[in-house]
Amino acid sequence: MQASSGKILIVDDDPIQRRLLEEAVKKFGYRSKTAENGVEAMRVMSGPEASEIDLIILDMVMPELDGLGVLEQLRGNKNATPVIVQTGHGGIDTVVSVMNAGAQDFVVKPVAPERLNVSIRNLLKTSALEDEITRFRKQASGTLTFADIITHSAAMERVISLGKRAAASNIPILIEGESGVGKEMIASAIQGSSDRRSKPLVAVNCGAIPENLVESILFGHEKGAFTGAVDKHVGKFQEAHGGTLFLDEVGELPQDVQVKLLRAIQENEIDPIGGRRPVKVDFRLISATNRRLIDQVKEGVFREDLYYRLNVFPIWIPPLRDRREDIPALTRHFLARFAAEEGKPHVAGVAADTLAMLQDYHWPGNIRQLENAVFRAVVLCDGAQLTAYDFPQIAAAVDQPTVEPVAPVQHHPAEQETPAHSATADPVMQARPASGEQSSSSPQSGFEFAAPFGFMRNLDREGHVRKLADIEEELIRAAINHYSGRMTEVAKRLGIGRSTLYRKLKEYGLEDNDKNAAA
Repeated sequence: MQASSGKILIVDDDPIQRRLLEEAVKKFGYRSKTAENGVEAMRVMSGPEASEIDLIILDMVMPELDGLGVLEQLRGNKNATPVIVQTGHGGIDTVVSVMNAGAQDFVVKPVAPERLNVSIRNLLKTSALEDEITRFRKQASGTLTFADIITHSAAMERVISLGKRAAASNIPILIEGESGVGKEMIASAIQGSSDRRSKPLVAVNCGAIPENLVESILFGHEKGAFTGAVDKHVGKFQEAHGGTLFLDEVGELPQDVQVKLLRAIQENEIDPIGGRRPVKVDFRLISATNRRLIDQVKEGVFREDLYYRLNVFPIWIPPLRDRREDIPALTRHFLARFAAEEGKPHVAGVAADTLAMLQDYHWPGNIRQLENAVFRAVVLCDGAQLTAYDFPQIAAAVDQPTVEPVAPVQHHPAEQETPAHSATADPVMQARPASGEQSSSSPQSGFEFAAPFGFMRNLDREGHVRKLADIEEELIRAAINHYSGRMTEVAKRLGIGRSTLYRKLKEYGLEDNDKNAAA
């Protein structure tokens, strides 16, 4: 499982520098690939691996082909991969020349890790946002292609291969898959890769149309054809003339409309309601369903003859849980979009452990659910990265602990003085005397000086911030007491799984307390 969404190409002729950069990139949470010189870098960027590279860290001075030469070739090949140029000479002329050649950032060796991390994070976010804008524009203009689809999985590569073959023909296509897997996106890519690109792509959700209006919306009606038909209405088939008609959830169509759809496919003509003669239409039909149409045929709900007319070229899109390697890239693109829409430019990435958590989740709602989860997380997030705390429902489902920052509480020092010899004692060791020992003279931890009900102290008796382990232990104790030892409720309210709760009880030696509370 990949823990990061970005793969970075490191180009430097110095093996020590390459190794340092490789370790830094790994520490930041990204994958990396190295190249010894500019020639090797261009070989990578012109081969099949080019689609996996999200950013390039490029040395300026190298034998054979220097950094400036690599930049010129990349931009000459219309490759927009963001580039960070690094060099030991930071003169103004050098900076101007590389920025004019198409570099997005410039750093001087030795670059501070924090500076490099910020640059990488910002450039990846900007690149993802630019890709999202381009994708929306292409989809709106009917020029979206398979190259614009975000995927790194073998299962989706097969879908794309089938889609490209189907795009070269006018063959009827049936796209099957669960809700939210991206059926309309594949339909858009097929249309944008065909000779009907830039022509209308008319999408109809058959399941969202009232049954008494389906025929009118699809095939149109003449003025006065029925009560309330005060004007002539052009149906979706005529709107799609010369382009593509996408019927989503086609299995929801009523039986009487299925008959007219069959005729439209066979004869390339439709009969508007109230029309005197059939109307010829030229359209490319793509249908989609989240059900098994063959089962509906067996149940008598869907016409068998129509099924065989639609299912000429079937394409099945796998659910997101079967292509988890796509989750990091999809998350990054949704993050870039929603951060821009919500005016949160500081939210620029996803923590590595959070990304791993998202990949562990089963996503019953597929890409649509992931999109909405990222949207909510961006709204919740106040830091620079999305964390597990911003995905509370997902974290609870995968048994991932989420820790909410504890609000500071005004501390009133205890009236008793701490013995001098205990000033440097470890509060954790104070809270856990050896088994069988109950020394009355031993220094007390913050647990004995309880805060008001519903609050927790965050400072110990010496005025120092308490350790996380102490605070967590106290919170678990309080939850067990508050919910009378009902461990399912305790785990639910703490936002952790029962197995995690019992593990922490054992770690903190609270198992006896658990038994007493339960009793």
